[in-house]
Amino acid sequence: MRIRTAAASATMAAALIGLGAGTAGAAGWPPLQEGGYLYAGSNGTGTVTVVDLDDFGTCHTPAKASLSIQIVAGSSSVVVYSGTGCTGASWASGSLTQSNLPWAALSYRVVPA
Repeated sequence: MRIRTAAASATMAAALIGLGAGTAGAAGWPPLQEGGYLYAGSNGTGTVTVVDLDDFGTCHTPAKASLSIQIVAGSSSVVVYSGTGCTGASWASGSLTQSNLPWAALSYRVVPA
């Protein structure tokens, strides 16, 4: 009986720790604000690259790779690329996005939403 109780307690503790970690990760995002931002860390952390949402079509290569993105814009979205020079795999943000990227983005361009 003690072994079963200990196992149940350990399972419950692991579940609670997992829930706490998820909440902490979600709380790490900066508040939504107008504009476009690429972050070197996940969940909106690390070095920030401010995206000029009016510079349509130009390929940009930030100093640091991006792992997360936040976009609040009515008419612009951002396409990030896995390679420099806007090459490789691509992922499009949409005009309202707060997301970790599927891989480290090495370049991006602004496109109409």
